[in-house]
Amino acid sequence: MPEMRFHLLGLAHLETNRKNSACAYTQKILKLARMLRANGHTVIFYGVEGSEADCDEFVPVLSQETLRRVYGSYDRSREFFRHDPSDEAHRRFNMNAVNAINERKRARDLLLCPMGNYQEAVSKATGLLTVEPGIGYTGVFSSCRVFESYAWMHHVYGLLGQEDGGWYDAVIPNYFDPADFPFKSEKQDYLLYFGRIVSRKGVAVASDVAKATGNELWVVGQGSLDNEAEGLFLSGEKHLRYRPAVGPEERAALLGNAKAVLMPTCYLEPFGGVNVEAQLCGTPVITSDWGAFPETVLHGVTGYRCRSFEEFCWAVRNIGGIKPEACRTWAEANYSLGRVGKMYEEYFQRVYGLFEGGWYRENRERSALDWLRKYYPADP
Repeated sequence: MPEMRFHLLGLAHLETNRKNSACAYTQKILKLARMLRANGHTVIFYGVEGSEADCDEFVPVLSQETLRRVYGSYDRSREFFRHDPSDEAHRRFNMNAVNAINERKRARDLLLCPMGNYQEAVSKATGLLTVEPGIGYTGVFSSCRVFESYAWMHHVYGLLGQEDGGWYDAVIPNYFDPADFPFKSEKQDYLLYFGRIVSRKGVAVASDVAKATGNELWVVGQGSLDNEAEGLFLSGEKHLRYRPAVGPEERAALLGNAKAVLMPTCYLEPFGGVNVEAQLCGTPVITSDWGAFPETVLHGVTGYRCRSFEEFCWAVRNIGGIKPEACRTWAEANYSLGRVGKMYEEYFQRVYGLFEGGWYRENRERSALDWLRKYYPADP
């Protein structure tokens, strides 16, 4: 199969490195570069000064000085990330990326835009075949789109009024390095809410469930327990413990020691990576029953999906019936870099076929068609 060259864009408002682990997009970019290189491809990465992606060439296209001038100094562990597609940082990032890509591009190169229409201008100005490699947003623009879940793909199709599928679209889940999330079979006596502290993420529901079941709930993430705009007034609750967003090692420790992670998200979650991170640690998850969760949470095996307060409380009281080993087995078999890297390889080879005959191109090297197969804990 042909080796490919990828021009991979980072984010304009953040350095792409492990320290910014509260940003799911940043972590996906880092790991996507690793998977592409592991499959023998060339990756040229364009990012903010101070990024640390695994690539063949790193091209800084935005300075730290510009980042500070546009966004000022703020506590990223407590405040939500600041970004606007029309601000100076994004305009300069895109302009500099266009110039750098046009100096380096070759025939049959692919452009990867992880931030959708924030980066559409780069695609137009370089003329490269463009893939959006991990869509968990609604601002799509390209003709080759990878969605994080089937739920989100169909949601976006509905928003677009699109009633036919796209042959060069695909669903490939988020991906994780199991080494980042060590397995722990013994748990401590607390529940965990991990993510942005906003109403639609269900933090108030998680608090009520923990209180009703007599449990301590750790709330970890950007935001505040008291936020009038979000309708949150939780700081007086004695069963809550708050922590701002933490780094990778502490993230894994908190997830691994919890007896369950609560994710009662109210909106259609595009993926919700924390639920897979928890399962990798052997920690069951208790989620709402829509969005990506029916694809990622095996009900009664790796956690529970709920639709009423009573169901959430029952799930917490009976979480001991979920085996940590089953959580790890499911998550590692289906969401590890090794597994998902094969899915991306299959997809990018299909896209590359547009240069070589398109949809009707033959593939005499194919020996299997199992890239969409799921692997369950009961599998031998």
